[in-house]
Amino acid sequence: MIRPKFKFTYDEIRIIVLALVELKNQLIAEGRYTDAVDDLLLKFVD
Repeated sequence: MIRPKFKFTYDEIRIIVLALVELKNQLIAEGRYTDAVDDLLLKFVD
């Protein structure tokens, strides 16, 4: 399977990470699982 590669600027990564953190906080408040968001955060932080 071919995985597309994307090039993000520092500002774009920052916005994506902040949005994912907000989503994670919302899921925690609702008592739902955050596994998928955690995986995405790890990919963007690395």
